[in-house]
Amino acid sequence: MAATTKATKKTTKKKRADNDSPWKEILEIYFPQAMQFFFPEVASLINWSRKHEFLDKEFRQISRKAKQGKRYADKLVKVWGHKGEELWLLIHIEIQAQPEKGFEKRMFVYNFRIFDRFDKPAISLAILCDSSPNWRPKGFSFTYPGTKLDFQFDSVKLLDYQNRIAQLEASDNVFAHVVMAHLKMQQTQGKPNQRKESKFGLIRQLYEKGLDEQDIRNLYRFIDWVMILPERLENKFWEELKQFEEEQSMPYITTGERIGYKRGRQDGEQGLILRLLSRRFGELSPQVRARVESMNSTQLEALGEALLDFTNIDDLNNWLQEH
Repeated sequence: MAATTKATKKTTKKKRADNDSPWKEILEIYFPQAMQFFFPEVASLINWSRKHEFLDKEFRQISRKAKQGKRYADKLVKVWGHKGEELWLLIHIEIQAQPEKGFEKRMFVYNFRIFDRFDKPAISLAILCDSSPNWRPKGFSFTYPGTKLDFQFDSVKLLDYQNRIAQLEASDNVFAHVVMAHLKMQQTQGKPNQRKESKFGLIRQLYEKGLDEQDIRNLYRFIDWVMILPERLENKFWEELKQFEEEQSMPYITTGERIGYKRGRQDGEQGLILRLLSRRFGELSPQVRARVESMNSTQLEALGEALLDFTNIDDLNNWLQEH
C-alpha cells in the first residue's frame, strides 16, 4: 500500500505541474466505469478482460499544433474488441463553464489527425461539463458542389443529471459520485457555506455506500479538488470530517500522507490560497505567487471567496489587477 501511495503522490504532483485537471486523473483510474456510465453502447464493444492503454505520446503528436482550449482534458485510449480487433477511443472532456467556440471543429481535427498520422479510425466521444443547457455539439460538417463532409460524434451533458440525483445516489458505478461532485460544484458557486455542507454530504455518501479504502481516497481527492473552500470553512470542514471518521472508526482520509496532501493551520493563509490556486490553474507564475505572498489577511480572505467563481487564469489575473 505504501508503494502505491508513493507512486500516486508522484503522479498527482506531476499532473498538477502540467496543468492537467482532476478529470484526467479520475478518468485514468476509473476508465471502464466511466465508459459504462456515459457510453454503454461503446463500452459493450470492448473486451474489458484485456488491458486498455492511454496513448499520451500519440495524442501529443496530433494535438501539438492544434489550437488548445483553456479548460478541458482529452485522452486517447487503445482498447480491444471482442474479436481481438484494436480500437482507439478519443475522449474529450470539456470543462469550461461556458461553451467553447470551435469545439466541433477541434473534435474533427483531432479525429482526422489520428487517421492521417496513424491510419487508425478513432471513436470520438465528448463529456460536456459546461453550465449551458442549450449547447449540445454533435458534429462538424460542410457542403460544397461535389464535396461534402459530415463528421458526427457522441456526447453526454453532465447538466442533464441535475434532476436525476436519486438515480445517481442509487448507482453502483463509482463515476456517479464524480458527476454528483461536479454538479454540486456548479450549484454552490458563490455559496461557500452551502458548498461546505454539500462537500461533507458527498464524502459521507462514500462511506455509506460501503466503498473500499482506495475508492474512498480516490473519490475524495476528486471531490476535494473541485469543491474548493475558503480557509475559514476549510478548517471547519476538516474538523467535522475528522470527527465523522472517528465515529465511523474508519480513518481513511485524515492521514494526510495517504491521500497525497499535507494540511494544517501551520501552512498559513498564504500557503492555503496558493495551494487552492495551484489546484485550479496548475503551476503559478512567480509574479502571481509574489502578489499573493504580499497580501494581508483581509485580502487573502477576499481572494479565497472570489476564486470559488474563477473559471480560468484570466479571471484570477483580472481580480488581481482590480484589487
